[in-house]
Amino acid sequence: MREKNLESKFLKSKPHFEILDGLRGLAAIVVVIFHFMEIVITDFSKNFISHGFLAVDFFFCLSGFVITYAYDTRIASMGLKTFIKLRLIRLQPLVIVGSILGLLTFLFDPYSNLYAIYGFKETALISITSLLLIPYPVVSERYFNLFNLNAPSWSLFWEYVANLVYATVLFKASRKILTLLVLIAATGIFYVGWSSGNLVGGWSGSTFFDGLARISFSFLMGMLLFRSNWIIKNKLSLLGMSALLLMAFLTPYNENWNWLIEPIIVVFYFPLIVSLGAGASLASKHYKINKISGDISYPLYMTHYPFMWIFANYVIVEKPSTSDLMWVIPISVILLISFSYLIFKFLDFPLRSYLTDKLKGRSRI
Repeated sequence: MREKNLESKFLKSKPHFEILDGLRGLAAIVVVIFHFMEIVITDFSKNFISHGFLAVDFFFCLSGFVITYAYDTRIASMGLKTFIKLRLIRLQPLVIVGSILGLLTFLFDPYSNLYAIYGFKETALISITSLLLIPYPVVSERYFNLFNLNAPSWSLFWEYVANLVYATVLFKASRKILTLLVLIAATGIFYVGWSSGNLVGGWSGSTFFDGLARISFSFLMGMLLFRSNWIIKNKLSLLGMSALLLMAFLTPYNENWNWLIEPIIVVFYFPLIVSLGAGASLASKHYKINKISGDISYPLYMTHYPFMWIFANYVIVEKPSTSDLMWVIPISVILLISFSYLIFKFLDFPLRSYLTDKLKGRSRI
């Protein structure tokens, strides 16, 4: 009974930095568009949104900022067990939904038959590792993604790692220690950029530790932003902040300097965007679109990619013309956004509310 009361005390959520929620939704839409475009335009120098994948680093920075804001003052009293329960309620339902969608498209893709190649036993193992977020890069037809059913789960794997390290070690770190860790992690980001020529790694078996570098810097930087109160008060609206964020993703690809441009965006520009977004005020006329954007951000990110495999195979088999793709891609993006909203409204939000209420044990208090 006492444990239930303690849990209930710490389950009340704090007010959000509203514009940051909206920017997260915009970044999720950018990821979807980038994934479409990288399939049809493999030459990044010709892709207008060639840096769209950096939205993941923006997510990581936001996560460090928001987790620190939400839990720094209560994690010690809350305890590790309650913290883990809360993070599982927030994140795991859509990991499961994404894995189920991934399995369905794995089995019933009209343009391929991977089940015939991998069979029941391997397909079952692929499914279990996806549900439990255990990296298992075995599907060569899918470029040895860490998670063969739902590729974006690689970032959720690192998100869980970062959350666990925060709850056991980092919440106790002084600002001086945190600053030192940020500097070390920033060095890691520049090293990855220099050695690989880009920061696009982390999703596959061969680039596994690039993901560690990306989460390490951005999550720690987000923590440092909040701990240092680097919140820049400003009069930028949701539209102004959205324009600033889009500039990063629309930065032209430069083959000679890409190894430096991407680390600069991640190390300097995204933290600035988070600081500005936290200090900006949301106009009442933008409240609804901002809320919808925040609501769909995680569902969109976690449910879109299973359909990307079908699209990629469609492009290979059907060889659609540019004129065909000019309507197929926009309509697909709209449908995926609409689908993610339905997932949020009728599955994700109700399920999270139910599980949170159950955790609170309201009926017993």
